[in-house]
Amino acid sequence: MTLKTLPGEPPVEITLRRTARARRFSLRVSQLDGRVTLSMPARAREAEALAFAHDKAAWIRQMLAGTPQRQTVAPGQTVLFEGRQLMVAFAKVRAVRVESDHLLVPGDITRAGARVQAFMKLAARQRLQSASEYYSAKLNRPFRRITLRDTRSRWGSCTADGNLMYSWRLIMAPPAVLDYVAAHEVAHLAEMNHSPAFWATVARLMPDFKAHRHWLRSHGAALHKVDFGG
Repeated sequence: MTLKTLPGEPPVEITLRRTARARRFSLRVSQLDGRVTLSMPARAREAEALAFAHDKAAWIRQMLAGTPQRQTVAPGQTVLFEGRQLMVAFAKVRAVRVESDHLLVPGDITRAGARVQAFMKLAARQRLQSASEYYSAKLNRPFRRITLRDTRSRWGSCTADGNLMYSWRLIMAPPAVLDYVAAHEVAHLAEMNHSPAFWATVARLMPDFKAHRHWLRSHGAALHKVDFGG
């Protein structure tokens, strides 16, 4: 993939993605984070792709105008953590920590977002490891390992050989929502599908899962709009 800039006001960053399956140029503007992707045939020339984007510039900017703005993580701004809105503030602390309704951050202003992101990733790993172990023991189905990613299309996944993947952004959601995703993925250790048997397994692990599933569907997109600048 290649990152290019479409000139104009404002300039627009476009990701060029070559794919053997593409037979023509196609544009996509993500409603999650406003990312613009131009898919192109493997043998197409980059100049042709940029010309196509230029012709569609008005449409691209129209779509971006309808996409909610990204939220920057900086002092004086709030950020979700475990379902709570915390005010980001600088403090003389050795590491990022929660204190009352504040998220205290050490260091300089240019590193605030990166430090908060690192804090959230660590907290997400600890919480997701614990939740996965809990539901795995409850189901009596062991998993192999956990990986964290910043995925946009799914909150978690489970491979046939027992590896679990989660989006670290789940740490911003209420704890019960994070637990639901862990229960969902652990249930795949028994049922590698979304059949009635699978959902019965999820219900056995978490009887009230539907409320947490609804929260994620209603509010999950907001978690992707937080820009940590890293």
